Amino acid sequence: MTRPVVAVIDYGIGNLHSAQKSLEVCGADARLTADPDLIASADGVVLPGVGAFGACMAALRSLDLETPTLDAVASGRPFLGICVGMQMLFTRSEENDEALGLDVIPGVVRWIPPAGVKIPQMQWNRLDITADDDPMLAGLGDDAWLYFVHSLHGVPDDADVVAATVEYGTTINAAFRRDNVFAAQFHPEKSSKPGLRLLTNFVEICREAS
Repeated sequence: MTRPVVAVIDYGIGNLHSAQKSLEVCGADARLTADPDLIASADGVVLPGVGAFGACMAALRSLDLETPTLDAVASGRPFLGICVGMQMLFTRSEENDEALGLDVIPGVVRWIPPAGVKIPQMQWNRLDITADDDPMLAGLGDDAWLYFVHSLHGVPDDADVVAATVEYGTTINAAFRRDNVFAAQFHPEKSSKPGLRLLTNFVEICREAS
């Protein structure tokens, strides 16, 4: 079976190798890359990220990877944002008011309300899937626990793009779908079987799209 080529955008911040290795386990020819040509030709593209929103956006722009990233989104190919990579797809973040995001998902990344819970959320949490027909969430079931490490969550202008939520003091948004883009606040590469299932779903979508 053909292994679809998945470009994991390498802008020099965070443990990008873990996402690449997990995608390989799930059947992709996953390549950590800052090469615009490879990003443009890959069957699917992944934007991972950890750390601060502003620092990640600055790093992406310093390597001239903003336009290749936006071009990948505009191409209609499968695109996955993970953790801060998810947040970077929003318009802006309360964490760094001066930093502009990619504006792929119009909205703001906001601090988790301190409603009697510890911030950041560093734990496994059960996903409440709102987009039951999304192929990225196929097979996860009603009791999928994913691993989170974050202090902020995405609040989109259009609530219909929310694909899943979790309860953490209040309901917070955990995953999003906008056209060919799926974005997850949790770390699928650190989430055991449910996370690998989600990444396998992404690889299969890339294979079908190719």
